[in-house]
Amino acid sequence: MYDLDIDNIAVTYKQNGFVSPVRLISERNAEHHRGLLEEAEAFIGNMHYRSKIHTVHTSPLTLATLPCVLDIVEQMIGPNILLYNVTYIIKEPKSQTHVSWHQDLTYWGLSHDDQVSMWLALSPATLESGCMRMIPGSHLGGRMEHETTEDSDNVLLQGQTVSGINESNANFCPLAPGEATFHHGWTLHASMPNRSADRRIGLNVQYLATHVRQTKHNLDTAMLVRGQDDYGHFESDKPAKSDLDPAAIAHQAFLEDRYVKIAGNQYKEKSSPKRPSLTDMAT
Repeated sequence: MYDLDIDNIAVTYKQNGFVSPVRLISERNAEHHRGLLEEAEAFIGNMHYRSKIHTVHTSPLTLATLPCVLDIVEQMIGPNILLYNVTYIIKEPKSQTHVSWHQDLTYWGLSHDDQVSMWLALSPATLESGCMRMIPGSHLGGRMEHETTEDSDNVLLQGQTVSGINESNANFCPLAPGEATFHHGWTLHASMPNRSADRRIGLNVQYLATHVRQTKHNLDTAMLVRGQDDYGHFESDKPAKSDLDPAAIAHQAFLEDRYVKIAGNQYKEKSSPKRPSLTDMAT
């Protein structure tokens, strides 16, 4: 446990729309959790961009619910906190995958912007490996116009992109293993390809205040991790009790498919291209 200046973290977050770096766990502990991830991948296949991974693996659940993390999130969105999604974002070494300039909340269909994302490094996130870039203060202007693009190297589901960004205003956010960035859902951010010889592994976690609801449908899921939920807007996710339980994997595949379908274009519902689920990769 590190001595975190939570008040200063909260002030910086409010002003800039992000705060980075924040040391949450030791490098050794981060390496341990990387090992747990890669052990799971050896059994079930690549874990990149799999939604609700905390329902099938205990390591990401542990990291997403660290008391020090929830203490920080509480200062940003209040004492009643839902864990909305947990996913690994992995750029393989010497790959061209990147993330275009975008705002997280654009396509999610959420009723309010009481949301915060944590990106926890499990391997070095450097300029060479494609660390995140943020535009300070960009969260204050609300939603910007996005366009969908066809780019197989773009990590984002629809290649959603905000054009015309003055990149000279961007801050690079390099992270050592065990350090994290917290950013607001309207903060413009992006990242470049991984030109290093190592995997760039981050655990991406989304938190919501309990009054936030899904406006596209009434089937979305979340997990109460602090405080109380007086609203009940979400079905309840089940936390992983063990690693890679077959029943949990099957349910995660269902949640993954539903997430892909509902995280579509905000203007109209449309089918999304099928991505392999954990059960697909196990066969």
